[in-house]
Amino acid sequence: MELDTQYYEDYIKKFGDKIIDFLPSLIAAVIMLVVGFYIIKFINRLVKKFFAKKDYDLTLEKFIADLINWTLKILLFVLVVTQLGVESASLVAVIGAAGLAIGLALQGSLANFAGGVLILLLRPFKVGDWISAQGVDGTVKEISIFNTRLITFGNQEAVIPNGKLSNDNIINFSSQGIRRNAQTWGISYDSDIKLAKDILLSLVNEQDTVLHDPHPEPMIVVTELADSSVNLSLRFWATNEDYWALHWFILEEGKRRLEEQGIVIPFPQRDVHVFNESGASFSAK
Repeated sequence: MELDTQYYEDYIKKFGDKIIDFLPSLIAAVIMLVVGFYIIKFINRLVKKFFAKKDYDLTLEKFIADLINWTLKILLFVLVVTQLGVESASLVAVIGAAGLAIGLALQGSLANFAGGVLILLLRPFKVGDWISAQGVDGTVKEISIFNTRLITFGNQEAVIPNGKLSNDNIINFSSQGIRRNAQTWGISYDSDIKLAKDILLSLVNEQDTVLHDPHPEPMIVVTELADSSVNLSLRFWATNEDYWALHWFILEEGKRRLEEQGIVIPFPQRDVHVFNESGASFSAK
């Protein structure tokens, strides 16, 4: 019984000695961690101030800032673990093995990171552009390492992974600065085509925000003889800022002027012919 007691006392003493020996390394690691986070915050603030003084692309600024932040945190983790007594060679081996396992488990995240790099290099869009991608239309709010955030027309925030975004079709409505509006107007077969074209074309030419030379002049053409209407396509150019205001005004004012001149905008209709057994027939619309 005395031997068992002595054994436990020796074990507790050795364990206590190890804790005491390890305590300075633990305290140093905690101090290094706290100071390291403070230094990282300080560096991040310096990076933000640097970019604030320079006229760099917001996309590039955000991406580089995130990359610096994560790189510094990884380096801090390595330093803290090394301070705790883990050998550098062993740590590198463990990180390599863990990196391989994590890479296999997080292939999607790595694909998103690679997609973010491609977006940064190829620059199909930038912060502030209005784009259509992955079935979502919106203004680019932020491009981070792993995803891109859009603000939709209804003020919802859409988060799209960079991996999918960089490997699919993207329509950038802002990159050219101007857009062509193509409105389809359907008039009845009994209406005067020339008069309808003159009314709509005059309306467009009256607007100061419609672009002319060196851009193509506004035009209107017949594009289809449809089942219930003759379809006209009214085309004109405008800047991105004026595009939607012009679009909505032309639609409303155009309808009013056409109706004033007796031009009918028909709704879909069909002629129905009914035959009875006696051979008589009648038709209804």
